[in-house]
Amino acid sequence: MNILISNDDGIHAPGLRVLADALSELGKVWVVAPDRERSASGHSLTLNRPLRITKVAPTWFTVDGTPTDCVALALMGMIDRKFDLVASGINVGGNMGDDVTYSGTVSAAFEATLLGFPAFALSVVARRRINFNAARLAAVMVAKQIAKNGLPSNTMLNVNVPNCSPSAIKGVAITQQGRRRYGDIIVRKVDPRGKAYYWIGGKEPTWEPLEESDHAAVTAGSISITPLHLDLTNWSAVEELRSWAFPWERVSSTAWRRRATA
Repeated sequence: MNILISNDDGIHAPGLRVLADALSELGKVWVVAPDRERSASGHSLTLNRPLRITKVAPTWFTVDGTPTDCVALALMGMIDRKFDLVASGINVGGNMGDDVTYSGTVSAAFEATLLGFPAFALSVVARRRINFNAARLAAVMVAKQIAKNGLPSNTMLNVNVPNCSPSAIKGVAITQQGRRRYGDIIVRKVDPRGKAYYWIGGKEPTWEPLEESDHAAVTAGSISITPLHLDLTNWSAVEELRSWAFPWERVSSTAWRRRATA
């Protein structure tokens, strides 16, 4: 297998090295990662400036851009390989619930899926005293299953692992994306020149009690595997919205008359 690895914690993140070492037993590993931390960068793509690539080892490269940039460059021609699998991580901190929309880790795998490559994102649910051992084993387990079974169309896997030893893991749960409420806050401060600046912060989240959610599984000590789909359409709302009356002819004609008489 030819395996591409990226992340959003940057080229020097310990989780990146753990993931590369773990998946090297399955094939040739190539690493293309941001040159610095790009957490919470979401699915952003750099379009307003050129991107610069630095080779730091025979199959390791850094990019002065986002995780999405890294994956897009690697898969669209920067590396002359046909990749069989893309893995993103190992992220320090969980990527569960609504956080998947912010996560650069998840977005790197999302970009690979958009480009037609099987992909998964992997995170350890903790911020300090990280134990990568269970996540390392989970990476190999998930990669082997994807290689054996493939993935459903337009689907990536978002994997979250409890921060504990492998022997303490309770099992593997196939989960749904959870929901959390952060209670976001903005902190306003003033610099020495009297100008205001702001920090966007957040309190510890509260989670909605969904029994089959990613958060519930990790809290119970299990590895959470959530299939995420590229199609964000809320299909249950489509028929309801079709029953609404959107009076475009009346709105457009009224707007036209207002402009004509202005």
